[in-house]
Amino acid sequence: MTTTRPGDRRRHGWGWLAALVALAVVAGAAVFLLRSEHSPIVLSERCTVDVGDTYAQLDLEQAEHATLMAAIAARRGLPARAVTIAVATAYQESKLRNIDYGDRDSLGLFQQRPSQGWGSPEQIMRPRYAINRFYAALEQVDGYRAMNVTEAAQAVQRSAYPGAYADHEAYGRAVASAATGNSANALTCRIRVPEAGSDELRPSGLTATAAGVRKDVRSAFGRVPQGGYAPGGISTGHSAGSKHYDGKAIDYFFRPVTETSQVAGWTLAHYLVANASRLGVATVIYDGRIWTARRSAQGWREYAVPDRDGDPDVLAHRDHVHVDVV
Repeated sequence: MTTTRPGDRRRHGWGWLAALVALAVVAGAAVFLLRSEHSPIVLSERCTVDVGDTYAQLDLEQAEHATLMAAIAARRGLPARAVTIAVATAYQESKLRNIDYGDRDSLGLFQQRPSQGWGSPEQIMRPRYAINRFYAALEQVDGYRAMNVTEAAQAVQRSAYPGAYADHEAYGRAVASAATGNSANALTCRIRVPEAGSDELRPSGLTATAAGVRKDVRSAFGRVPQGGYAPGGISTGHSAGSKHYDGKAIDYFFRPVTETSQVAGWTLAHYLVANASRLGVATVIYDGRIWTARRSAQGWREYAVPDRDGDPDVLAHRDHVHVDVV
């Protein structure tokens, strides 16, 4: 039997107290670093959607595909319901990942089969192609906007397990509501700060990274009115220190400011955040809110509107989405 003297008990007590204090200090330091604008610490890269009673977590690949579905739907003039159906279907088929395997010759986001006329394996494995093919088939389904997810998805997919799509309807509806901009600042991502690219300007007046963002947005959304850059660079028209002067920023305009234009603006803003790691995005500002890669753990924050004369909609970025890159 082991006995403990009173002095030993005191020492053990102080030891436990010291351990608790040390743990509190470490936890406090971790919180401070996580909230620090200059901290490189990110516990895990992920995105979240918070809409109504639904809180969903997505990895970066899933978020990229969900927001691409919203972008392509906007380009095709499709309603948010189409995105709900697409997201729920792809989640059931592939967990929203572009997988290169499946039942028999099924491939990709929607497990489309080359043998059933969906395209070649190479085409199906390109997300933009697969999403467009899914929407083209959905548009041929009479009354799909009024159907429940299972009926609409089954009309396109002809699945052996049609009832499974219903399991993901709430998830699909929440993710689609955020991705399509119908729920403002409802999608955010926590990422590592992307590595900086070259500062050399291209003929457009943008750096290679910024030009990559412009090309990507054009491919996903089509033509969106834009500005904030010019061949040879710009030197006026923006706040001191603006990345526009470095060819690292683009403004996408959604004018006039209406409920419809703000939905469209949030569709793009959420897309840029979901794809920030891949595209090298550092900052997104829209509708009085700001997201930055360095403080991505804090999500969308209130934007400090510059205290100067000017159009309130311009100063608060209500009429345009600002994006700048590392």
